[in-house]
Amino acid sequence: MRTLLVTLAVIVVVVLAGFLIYISGYNKAVRLDEAVQTAWANVDTTLQRRLDLVPNLVETVMAYAKREEDIFVQIALARKSYFNADTKAGKMKAANELSGFLSRLLMLQENYPELKANENFRDLQVQLEGTENRINVARTRYNEAVRALNTYSKEFVGSFFCERAGVTAADYFEATEEAKTTVPKVDFD
Repeated sequence: MRTLLVTLAVIVVVVLAGFLIYISGYNKAVRLDEAVQTAWANVDTTLQRRLDLVPNLVETVMAYAKREEDIFVQIALARKSYFNADTKAGKMKAANELSGFLSRLLMLQENYPELKANENFRDLQVQLEGTENRINVARTRYNEAVRALNTYSKEFVGSFFCERAGVTAADYFEATEEAKTTVPKVDFD
């Protein structure tokens, strides 16, 4: 009788331990997925801040640089692409394109010394530079969350729990090949 009770106690403990391990692994997959979603939301919010600043910066620069219409059109199109993107990858691509165009826009100040001295332009430039720093921090945090999730989803036990929780690997926020190899260039000729 005593052996039967001990055997039942061991079975109950093993089943309970297995259940707790399963719940723990499942919850970890869910937490990692939520961390990626939260990190992406932070990137998206910071990119939105940049997109909100861009029209003001463009208007200020346009007052000084009427002949530079091409860059303003490209910025508007990149901004529109971001808002029309349905996926993270589409938003990432549009954000990278906008980064290149903004670099070119900020370089316009070299050709327009009076623009450099304009207080509105300087204020917007400072805000935009601060936003770019925030974007970089948000992208880094997003990529760290993606790394943690993707690592767990590739581990032997982690892949089991990710599959059960319906959690899939996420894409990193990476620079485009064009951005890696092309330096923004402003040509005033």
